[in-house]
Amino acid sequence: MISPLAYIHPNAQLGANVTVAPFAFIDDDVVIGDNCIIDSNAVICSHVRMGSNNHVFPQATIGAIPQDLKFKEELTYTIIGDNNTFRECCTVHRGTASKGKTLMGSHNLIMAYSHVAHDVVIADYCILSNATQLAGEVLVDEYAILGGGTLVHQFTHIGAHVMLEGGSRVTKDVPPFALAGREPLTYYGINRVGLERRGFTSEQLATIKEVYRYIYASHLNVSQALQTIEREMPASPERDLIIDFVKSSSRGIIKGLS
Repeated sequence: MISPLAYIHPNAQLGANVTVAPFAFIDDDVVIGDNCIIDSNAVICSHVRMGSNNHVFPQATIGAIPQDLKFKEELTYTIIGDNNTFRECCTVHRGTASKGKTLMGSHNLIMAYSHVAHDVVIADYCILSNATQLAGEVLVDEYAILGGGTLVHQFTHIGAHVMLEGGSRVTKDVPPFALAGREPLTYYGINRVGLERRGFTSEQLATIKEVYRYIYASHLNVSQALQTIEREMPASPERDLIIDFVKSSSRGIIKGLS
């Protein structure tokens, strides 16, 4: 159902069975896939590409121009997959000339008052809890859960299956499978509960835990720890994901318990 009290730009393209509630706003050059719900007072700005089965709750804004003084009205996009939920008053901004687009995968939950800034990339099955704030060009890998009020510095990378404590202040990269919290942000174990829920075996959990024993509890520096892991532990998807993440980290990873 499309309410006659909504504003939909003539150039917007809506798929089948889309619901647009009264007083919603959909701007020029927007494509919305099948079965989406755009609630009252939600705003979909220009140059948004949205897949199917997304739900945009009241007062959410998708595709606004970046809060970046370098932005000069260049043509950039917000690209969103399927089955995402955008709760009340959350904001997702367009890209800048840096990457040209803000990207979000599928099956994500963006809770109330959260912010996704320009050129952010969010994978699939992530949760941004209430009032989480992602600065520009942050990367969030699949199944990451960010606790309420988390603040993430620009260019930071949050790995797959990470669980962050509410109120975390993230200024360093958070490697995959980690459970992290405190101030400054600290690794204090693996996200065992989340991994078990997703079907990780006891052998996989043991591998992950052993990799982090070398990195955080062996008294080796990070480079030495990675060399030791590669020499002494057989290759596995979990081992290699952590190694590749740490090697590619430009900001350095979070510290461990002292």
